[in-house]
Amino acid sequence: MAGAGPTAVLSSGKKMPLLGLGTWQSKAEEVYNAVKVAIDAGYRHIDTAWVYKNEKEVGQAIKEKIAEGKIKREDVFVTTKLFTAFSRPEHVRECMMQSLADLGLDYVDLYLIHSPLCFKYGSNPFAHAGNPEEVYDEVDYVDTWKGMEPLVDEGLAKSIGVSNFNKQQLERLVQNCRIKPAVNQVELHPYLAQQDLVDFCKRNNVLLTAYSALGAPARPKSFASGEEEPVLMEDPSVVAIAKKYGKSSAQVLLRYHLDRGVSAIPKSVTPSRIQANFDIMNFSLSKEDLASLGQLDRKLRYVGANLFVKHKFFPF
Repeated sequence: MAGAGPTAVLSSGKKMPLLGLGTWQSKAEEVYNAVKVAIDAGYRHIDTAWVYKNEKEVGQAIKEKIAEGKIKREDVFVTTKLFTAFSRPEHVRECMMQSLADLGLDYVDLYLIHSPLCFKYGSNPFAHAGNPEEVYDEVDYVDTWKGMEPLVDEGLAKSIGVSNFNKQQLERLVQNCRIKPAVNQVELHPYLAQQDLVDFCKRNNVLLTAYSALGAPARPKSFASGEEEPVLMEDPSVVAIAKKYGKSSAQVLLRYHLDRGVSAIPKSVTPSRIQANFDIMNFSLSKEDLASLGQLDRKLRYVGANLFVKHKFFPF
């Protein structure tokens, strides 16, 4: 994958670029341009999801870059996710086929269970924020996974994985699967280091992908705690390290993940930021600086999904 930056070999044997473009909250008309800018900047990993409602525009941007000769299909690593309302194994393939149709692709490189939470088929949990119990469904994520594995057999997904799984859930899944999860995508940054999860994933050859790697500055209010929260990119330690390397706080935070062997998918629709976020390939953090960032852990979740935390299956 020329121009992709550092890559990791997944348990499936496939290569995945460690740095990708996230598209959560990216409006359809903005994400189309963002993906094209990202590919021109060197990104070869694009992360989206059924629930983001922007797969058509993501796919169109990729299609145009292929038509231009900028990339080939095999050059770009595309991740999308199974929405929680399709968690029953008989509905997994349906969600996948909708995503493939919207993306205009024959396969995705990585397909993730978006959350161990499950909602009733066809429901919209965001429409029931005041009383989410109305839409919960009692589906075992191990059963959902059994609906995921045939997608690999059919060639619809080159690799499969999970998102928002904690150590206990991931451990149980690893012990009860035919195809091992290749990736676990979670909130991860110096204020939420999750070292136990990082160590478990390394021992079991599950690549961690960090979302909200920069501290989720643009997350919706509904996902915030409602309390005054520290701004990760303004932390004195982060600022000092950035100054030392002549980089921005965002660039240092992204490098922190790559130097930990963790993937990161910073989200932006601003061309200058998309380009700056990729401009981290010419330096690495020292062991001392990594250790300094490691001491910032506050177990602070910026994306706590407070709408649903009372449910007994919530992963945190």
